[in-house]
Formats: sequence, structure tokens, C-alpha cells
Amino acid sequence: MGFSRFMASNTGRAVRVIAGVALIVIGGLLGGGWWALAVVGLVSLAAGALDICMFNALFGHPLNGKAARAS
Repeated sequence: MGFSRFMASNTGRAVRVIAGVALIVIGGLLGGGWWALAVVGLVSLAAGALDICMFNALFGHPLNGKAARAS
């Protein structure tokens, strides 16, 4: 519950965005098969930007970050 709550928080959202950008940059710089890492980073970046927490689905909480923070 603690990890899920953190990832749904605004700080967790910022972590997802920063991690997404880092993964995109690393995947782009290394090229080749590492582009798959950039795709994972894009998903993380989009989830953070849209305030969606994919981890909450694993724990049965709402995907929407605002709804998860309210509960």
C-alpha cells in the first residue's frame, strides 16, 4: 500500500516523468535494440504526464492518480 500511495502522489508522478525521460535518452543514445528501453520510457512519461498510475491496478486501486490520492 505504501509504494502504491507513493507512486500515486505528486512526487511519484514526478519520478515517473523523470525516469521516462531518462529511459528515452538512454535508449536513444545506445540505439539498436535499446530502442525498446525508449518505448518503456515513453510509457512511463505518458503515465506520469496523464496522472495515471499503472501500479495501482496491481493493488486494486483506481488508475487515476487524483482518485487514488483521494482514497
